[in-house]
Amino acid sequence: MKRLKHATKKLLKHTGIPSIKSIQKWVYKRAVKRPYSSFRKHLLKVVAFSPKNTKLAHYNDGMPDYIVWGVIDWHFRYQRPQHISKMIAETERRVFYISSNFRDDKRAGFELESLDDVGRLFQVKLYVQTPPNIYFTSPSSKAIEQLRASIGELLLWANSRQVISFVQHSFWYDIARVIPNSRMIYDCIDHHEGFGNNSQDILALEQKLLKYSDFVVCTSGWLDQMVSKYTDQHMIIRNATEFEHFAEIPKEIYRDPLGRLIIGYYGAIADWFDIGLIRDVAIHCADCCVLLVGADTVGVKKQLSNLNNVIFIGEVAYSQLPYYLHSFDVALLPFKVIPLTLATNPVKVYEYLSAAKPVVAVNLPEMVEFEGLVRVADSKEDFLLAIDIVLKTQVTEQELVKRRTFAAQQTWRHRAHTLIRVAEEYQEEPFISVIVVTYNNIEFTRACLKSIDLYSDYVNLEIIIIDNASSDGTQKYLEEWSVLGANRSLILNDTNRGFSAAHNQGLAIAKGEYLILLNNDTYVTPGWIRTLYRHFRCDSEIGLIGPVTNNIGNEAKIDIQYSNMEQMIQISKAYTYKHVGQLFPLRTAAFFCVMMSRVVYEKVGVLDEEFGLGFFEDDDYCRRVEKENFKIMCAEDVFIHHHLSASFMNLDRDLRRILFQENKEKYEIKWGEWIPHQKRLHQKKRFL
Repeated sequence: MKRLKHATKKLLKHTGIPSIKSIQKWVYKRAVKRPYSSFRKHLLKVVAFSPKNTKLAHYNDGMPDYIVWGVIDWHFRYQRPQHISKMIAETERRVFYISSNFRDDKRAGFELESLDDVGRLFQVKLYVQTPPNIYFTSPSSKAIEQLRASIGELLLWANSRQVISFVQHSFWYDIARVIPNSRMIYDCIDHHEGFGNNSQDILALEQKLLKYSDFVVCTSGWLDQMVSKYTDQHMIIRNATEFEHFAEIPKEIYRDPLGRLIIGYYGAIADWFDIGLIRDVAIHCADCCVLLVGADTVGVKKQLSNLNNVIFIGEVAYSQLPYYLHSFDVALLPFKVIPLTLATNPVKVYEYLSAAKPVVAVNLPEMVEFEGLVRVADSKEDFLLAIDIVLKTQVTEQELVKRRTFAAQQTWRHRAHTLIRVAEEYQEEPFISVIVVTYNNIEFTRACLKSIDLYSDYVNLEIIIIDNASSDGTQKYLEEWSVLGANRSLILNDTNRGFSAAHNQGLAIAKGEYLILLNNDTYVTPGWIRTLYRHFRCDSEIGLIGPVTNNIGNEAKIDIQYSNMEQMIQISKAYTYKHVGQLFPLRTAAFFCVMMSRVVYEKVGVLDEEFGLGFFEDDDYCRRVEKENFKIMCAEDVFIHHHLSASFMNLDRDLRRILFQENKEKYEIKWGEWIPHQKRLHQKKRFL
C-alpha cells in the first residue's frame, strides 16, 4: 500500500501542473485510498478469522490458564506485569498477556506473539475496531462486545478450561469479569488517581473492579488500607527483584569520564521525581557525578542544564540496567512525597539491594520494609547528610551480605508462587447447592452425576439427590453413591411426590448461598457452575438464570449437532466461547437447569406443590419471581445437554395429557391465560 501511494504521488509530481498538490490529493483519495479501503473492508467481511499456526503447550489439568490483562504493552518497559507473567509460565501454566495495544479490525480475533520456546507464554493483541486508549476512557458497549468475542476466540484456540483473570487495569473490567469458569484477581499496582491520564470513567470502573473481584492483591500497605474499604478479600504481594540479573557484576560497567564518585538513579523521571532535591544534591556534592538513567518526560534535563555534574543517559533497555547500577557509589530514591508515591512499593530499591548498593531514600511508608538496609531521610538536610555518610564510610562485608541476602528472598519467583497460592488455593467462593430429583432412568442419573464430578470445577459444592420411589435399581445405586463424598446428601421417598414437592425437600436442607435445580436427564459442561454464578455476581437484579441447551421448548434451545457426549463437550465449547458474557431475557426459564440466589428463594418461597407430579410449576415460579421485580435470564456462554422429559416419558401418555391440562387450568386461575413457550425466531447458526 505504501509503495502504491508513493508511486502515485511521484507520477503526479512530475506532470509539472502548477496546482498539482490539490490534484494529487483528489486523485489519490478517489483512485487509490477509497478503493483500497473499500476492498479491505469487504475482504474482512468475507474472510473469517483464523489464528496463525503457533506452538501451544497442552492444557495441564489442575493448572488453570492465566490471562494477564496488562497495563502496558509487553515491550514497553520490563516491569512487574512481565516479571510475574514469566514466573507463572515457568510453573508449567500457560500465560496469555493481553497488551494495552490493539489491532484495528472489524472481526473477533487476536494477534499472537510467542514469548518463549515451549508455547506457554504469549503476548496477545485483541481485535477491536477503532482501538481505544485504555488510560483515557472506558470501553464503549460496542467495543466491549467485540473484545469479549475476541477473547472468546483466544479461549477457543487455546482450548482453555479454567482461567485466572489477573487484571492490572480497570479498563478491562467488563471483559475480564465474564470469562467462563474464571476467578478474577485485581492486581492493584498503583494509586491510579495520582496519575493525570486516567479518566473519571476509568476510576469508576476501578471501584467496580475492587468490589466484584474474587480477590485483590496490593503492592503496598497504603494501597491495602485503601482497598479494605471495598472488599474483605485482599492481601499484600509487594514488588520484587530479578536477583540474579542485578546481583551479577557485568564484565563492563559505566565509568565517569572524569573519575568522579557516582550518585545514581534509574527509573522514570516524571511528575513524582523531586527535581529540587536532585538540584540540591548536585550542588552539595559538586565533586561527584549525579547520574540519571531514564526517560525524562517533564523536562528535568533542561531545568538542570546549568549543573555540569548532572549527566542524563535517557531510557535504556532493562538488560542494560546492571551496567549503570554497578557503577553507583550511592543509589537514590528522590521522590516527592505525594499520594502517588505514598502508595508506592519501589521496585528499584529491591534491585539496588540485589547489587548490594547503599541506598538513600525519602521517607515513604514502604521504606519500613527495608529497615536497617536503606538510609531514610525526612528532610532535604537529612537526605544530603545521608549521602555524605555513605560516601565517607567504608562498607563492611557484613553489610554487603545483609543487602544481598534480603534481596535474594524477595524475587519475582517468590511473588508468583504466592499469587498462585492465592488465586488457586484460597477459595472464598460462595457455597452452592445442586438439587437433583430422580425417578427411574438410572443410566441418565449415572451420566448426570458423573458429569457433575468431572466438569463442575468448583470446591464449595454440595449435591442433594431426592429420589421419587424409583423401581429400576436407582435407589440402590444412589445409596452407594451417597457415601463416596462428604458433600453428598440423599433423600429416598416411598412414593412419587412429584417435581415440586421433591425439589422442596432438597431446598429445605440445602445450605448454599446459591441454589441449582438440575434434572437427572442432563449432562453438564466444564465450568458451568462458576460461569452461571459470575452472572449473578455482576447483576444483583437477576432472579433466575439458565443455560442454553440442545433440547427444550423455549428460547434457550440452540441449533447444535453432535453424536456423543465427548463431541458435545467440544462443540458446545465452540458455541459458548463465541458468546462470552452474553445474556438474554426469558419470560419463562425451563427448570431442567436453573440457578437462583438464596436471597431470591427466601423472597419467592418454595415451589407450588399444587402442580403435583409436574407441568407448569416452572411457569408459576417465574411469574412469582417477576412479581418480586427480579429478572429471568438465559446465559449464552453456558451449555447443558438435555434429553428432555425423561422421567415424564415413564408415565402413561393419557396421564401426562391429563396432568398437563389440569395444571394449565391451575396456572391460569393464578396468572391468566398461559402463553406457550416459543423458540427464538432467529436461530443461532448451527454448530457442528
